Order: sequence, then structure tokens, then C-alpha cells
Amino acid sequence: MRSGRDLPVIRENNREKGSRYESMAAVYLEKKGCRILERNYKRSTGEIDLILKDGLYLVFVEVKYRKNQTLGTSLEAVTPTKQRRILRTAQYYMTEHGISDTTPCRFDVVGVDGTVISHVKNAFGGI
Repeated sequence: MRSGRDLPVIRENNREKGSRYESMAAVYLEKKGCRILERNYKRSTGEIDLILKDGLYLVFVEVKYRKNQTLGTSLEAVTPTKQRRILRTAQYYMTEHGISDTTPCRFDVVGVDGTVISHVKNAFGGI
């Protein structure tokens, strides 16, 4: 008979882990009254985890997870480089969908640190 130590450890890959936390963020935002329009919008310019409507706002959301704060908080992980990629990809989304540049937009970050969810509205500059 094998001991529990001998059982293989099953680990999630980063994509599976990311999908799980993006789904958690989507449920959290829907409970706050937001309507999810798209998940994982990908173009050559980058990826946007969630695109949603919050009242009049078109919102582009980056979701970040940190098991612990050894490497900093989840919110700190949205670097200026990542922000620029999200901005370019959001512009592409708006053009592709015929959305006017006068549409109010917002860039939010949902951070998951361990079991705590944080939502920062207008986390960085907009279009």
C-alpha cells in the first residue's frame, strides 16, 4: 500500500489558474451589477481579461492573482508596460466593434491576494 506522500501532485498550469481567478472576478463583478461582454479578448497587441459594462462605462479589466505577497501584491503586478498593452488592445476592441471614442471607458484591476478580492476602479489612464 502506498503512503499519501507517494501520490502524484497535480498542479494547475498558469492558464488554468488564470481562468479560475478570472471566473471568480467575473462573478464578483456581476454581483456588483456589471454585465460581462467578453472574456479573454486577444489580439496581437495583447489580451484583456474581462470587458464589461458598468452603467454607462465600458470597462476593461485586468485580473491578477498572488498566492502571497512575496513578489508584491496582485495590484502592483499591473506594470506600466502591461497598462500600455491593455490600452492598445482596448483601442483595437473599440475600433473592431464600432464603439465611439466618446464612449466613457474605464480601466479597472481586480486583484486576488490569497482569498481577498480587491477591485480598483480607474486603476490607470484611459483612452
